[in-house]
Amino acid sequence: MTAATPIFHTHRLANGLRIIHEEAASAVVYCGYVVCAGTRHEDEADTGMAHFLEHMSFKGTARRRACHITNGLERVGGDLNAYTNKEETVYYATVLRPDFGRAADLLTDIVFRSTYPQHEIDRETEVICDEIDSYKDSPSELIFDEFEAMLFRGHPLGRDVLGDAVRLRSYRTADARRFADHYYRPSNAVFYVLGDVDFGRLVRTMERLTADLPAATVTKPMPPLPPYRPETRYVERGTHQAHVVVGARTFGGRDERRFGLMLLNNILGGPGMNSRLNLSLREHAGLVYSVDAYLSTYPDTGAWNVYFGCDAADVEHCRRLVGRELRRLTDTALTPARLAAAKKQLKGQIGISCEARESYALALGKTYAHYGRHRDVAALCRAVDAVTADALQAIAAEVYAPEGLTTLVYH
Repeated sequence: MTAATPIFHTHRLANGLRIIHEEAASAVVYCGYVVCAGTRHEDEADTGMAHFLEHMSFKGTARRRACHITNGLERVGGDLNAYTNKEETVYYATVLRPDFGRAADLLTDIVFRSTYPQHEIDRETEVICDEIDSYKDSPSELIFDEFEAMLFRGHPLGRDVLGDAVRLRSYRTADARRFADHYYRPSNAVFYVLGDVDFGRLVRTMERLTADLPAATVTKPMPPLPPYRPETRYVERGTHQAHVVVGARTFGGRDERRFGLMLLNNILGGPGMNSRLNLSLREHAGLVYSVDAYLSTYPDTGAWNVYFGCDAADVEHCRRLVGRELRRLTDTALTPARLAAAKKQLKGQIGISCEARESYALALGKTYAHYGRHRDVAALCRAVDAVTADALQAIAAEVYAPEGLTTLVYH
């Protein structure tokens, strides 16, 4: 039995809001706004503003007080949440089908009609500062932001999403409104829905909810990427365990080679216990508890890295073992049997991940926001199938070249 082909609908309202809907036979509806305003869209003076607005959008609108926003969906068993990253801020909800209209109304209100009252800013800023302090106390998380700062030094992509406490404490209502007035426009957003909602009703609902929002052109500063200069840094943090990230800048989300890199990354350090790095560093050498490889993809660039934590005395040994696995993928082409097995494993993981419906819905909205297409899982699997052993070896030779690696060590 084969899975049914997903049915997608798209529409653009007169004010520029893009809508994407995927049908799903479920009593639960996942929906939200993807606003194309993230860390890379901030001016130097607005450091941390995108994440700041994510918090402040829950603190009151022209129609609702903060307590009404908090209770708006919870009283019917729904969930309301948000997050910010380098490319976008996402506001999303999960509700039962009869409550979809309630969710769409609440989401539209907090995204486009928040008032950012100063007394709420004064209180919430301290919450964000506590979040920053908590993050700094977690070296296994902090190291990834510092690593990206090395990869994209001097560029907004290298900035910390959370910002810094001194700058945050200087923000006022006028600062929040200025950023929101520029970026929080229907033409700079996508509204996505995964669920059993009539598409005609969906369009009419969004037309009604955004009828007072005018069309506007949104300009986004996109400074060119700086030259990539590999480097190695050792940072003394007094941790019991050394934390290490090794990686490089790589392809963007529009580069066809990304499918081969996905496959390589899964072979090297994917979630399976049979990844090469897990077998080498943990199962055979017993030097680490966990070791993983990660990919971060933006439309115009990307980053890959290997992370592991180990005893400080074992850092160089572990680095040599990582280098050995990178060379293996560069110097030796996969046999047909190994290539077929690697593809089967990755496609299986992709298929299983689609059952995490909230994550799948978020990917639906983000893909449409940045690439203007729906997330076609079948096409993704076909692209993985088309990768050849020679192509993998060529990608590995380019991305895993020793002279191109950046390394960050916390010890």
